[in-house]
Amino acid sequence: MNRYLRLCAWALLALIVFATVSPIELRPHDILPVDVDRALAFTLMSIAFVVAYPRHFRLCCILLLASAGVIEALQLIAPGRHAQVHDILVKMTGAAAGLVVGWVLLRLIPMRHATKQE
Repeated sequence: MNRYLRLCAWALLALIVFATVSPIELRPHDILPVDVDRALAFTLMSIAFVVAYPRHFRLCCILLLASAGVIEALQLIAPGRHAQVHDILVKMTGAAAGLVVGWVLLRLIPMRHATKQE
């Protein structure tokens, strides 16, 4: 089960990187406002990482909050894209919300078995 959670977390990260760095016409579109879309993506990714790596919460905090800036900075090398401080703050807010939700989920859902792979 944990293997699938980790795969899901990394897939979400890959999808976010693709959506952030790809040409604007390849970016997925939905009905949500852009800031809500960005924050929600980072919230879901953060929840996935915290639940997939329950013993590494502090590391998840550092990496997920930093990833907002790094992923946004990748737009500096992508033609037709531009990085903005506002976007970093929205992504970091989403990541922080996901970290909190993931932490609460870990406290509410009892772990069945601790495996050696964790």
